[in-house]
Amino acid sequence: MKATDLEANFATTDAKNVCKMQSHEGYASWVLGSLLQQRLNCTNGYVQSDYPACSMQLNDRSSHKIAMFYCLISLEQLQALSSNENIIHDLTTHLHQTFSIKDLGLLNYFLGIEICHTTEGYILTQRKYTKEMLHDCELDISKPALTPFPLNLKLTSEGEACSIPDLYRCYVGKLNFLTHTRPDLDFVVQSLRQFMHCPKLSHIAALTHTLRYVNHTASQGILLKATDKLTLQAFSDSDWAACPSTRRSVTSYVLLLGNSPISWKSKKQSTISKSSSEAEYRAMSQAASEVTG
Repeated sequence: MKATDLEANFATTDAKNVCKMQSHEGYASWVLGSLLQQRLNCTNGYVQSDYPACSMQLNDRSSHKIAMFYCLISLEQLQALSSNENIIHDLTTHLHQTFSIKDLGLLNYFLGIEICHTTEGYILTQRKYTKEMLHDCELDISKPALTPFPLNLKLTSEGEACSIPDLYRCYVGKLNFLTHTRPDLDFVVQSLRQFMHCPKLSHIAALTHTLRYVNHTASQGILLKATDKLTLQAFSDSDWAACPSTRRSVTSYVLLLGNSPISWKSKKQSTISKSSSEAEYRAMSQAASEVTG
């Protein structure tokens, strides 16, 4: 996995295809991706894959194999990922001839996510983001917590209103971003964000417990393990009638590609289940929908 820095203003060999990257980030990334796709299609034999929009494939005529690589494009950076290092080298060489680029080497930080390269695979963490989030925290997080939530805790909308609702909303929003590499926080965040409109003192206490746990486990993340057995597995579970107010259940699932987690979610079900079996079937249905996409 390598990162490439692209100049903000660049031009193709065709004078009419000049693109100044001064517009909205999403639109600029789309323009850059379209130009890259056009250039690769025309010159190096790459074709758009039938799967993700950010992936392309190259037909190797000598070995009759198809090589795949994936590109993630932000405003001024491009991340390339492929099992064949020669493809990444050829791609960066070709891009350097077409655009003004700077090869940043192996990818180690992107959008708040730290990437650590090991012999087993890639470890994704958000330690830097976590430390910045908890720096000068107004809540008392000095004591460590061993679980994301207090055991058997059921949050309700009853109780005395807290005097710092903005602080509650701020930290819940930051925790939501942290779930990109922390599946263990997904259930906690979906529970806390239900009371963003009017948090109570009990919700502040639960948030404080969660922040203590996060502070104690700041270096935790996920491992994308290198393996040649890419079997897709889905695991689901439900917490029947988890919400004391609405009696609705909570669905949780995780998808593993090989032994690596690639998708996870915890969400309150839209309807009331009459039994735990019904809640389990609804959870299985949502996990299956995520697999079939």
